[in-house]
Amino acid sequence: MLGYALALVGGYLLGSIPFGLVLTKIAGAGDIRQIGSGNIGATNVLRTGRKDLAAATLLLDGAKGAVAALLAGWLGGADLALIAAGGAFLGHLYPIWLGFKGGKGMATFLGIALALAWPIGLLACATWALVAALFRFSSLATLAAAAGTPVYVLVLMDESWSCASPGLAALTAALAALVFIRHHANIQRLVSGTEPQIGKKSTA
Repeated sequence: MLGYALALVGGYLLGSIPFGLVLTKIAGAGDIRQIGSGNIGATNVLRTGRKDLAAATLLLDGAKGAVAALLAGWLGGADLALIAAGGAFLGHLYPIWLGFKGGKGMATFLGIALALAWPIGLLACATWALVAALFRFSSLATLAAAAGTPVYVLVLMDESWSCASPGLAALTAALAALVFIRHHANIQRLVSGTEPQIGKKSTA
């Protein structure tokens, strides 16, 4: 039980590092929470006009989920990897340092998927890229990739993969549900036709 608790807390603390906020402040781009949608993720960082900062935020937000999962898996096996991954995701969404107001989680979600079962992660990334290219909505691409990931696990799961178990399907389903919850405002805007497309400024 101590190992599980340490994996959860360690994953949470790693996931709670607000890279988008840190990078924009260091670069002099202002407080990302006062720009666009106010979100600390890569999509909102892009609204500062700094593509380099947005790319760095995307990579680092994905890396913290991947590192949490891989480190816990190396130290304690597949179960601890799943727990640490879940903790990292919660840390990104609800960081204690920012009053539990964090990002929406897709970069961290993809990092976790790539770390735990890279073929599943690649499919999730491909889903995001395809939907984004076709419809130009980051939120729609995110929702499609999140919803598809647990399905990919159930259909394509191979026991030779790391963490390829029913636990991975349960974890990705839970994380996908949280992604949908965090995107509730985006879903409303998609339905009403007011969601900004990729490359266009948010009216939030």
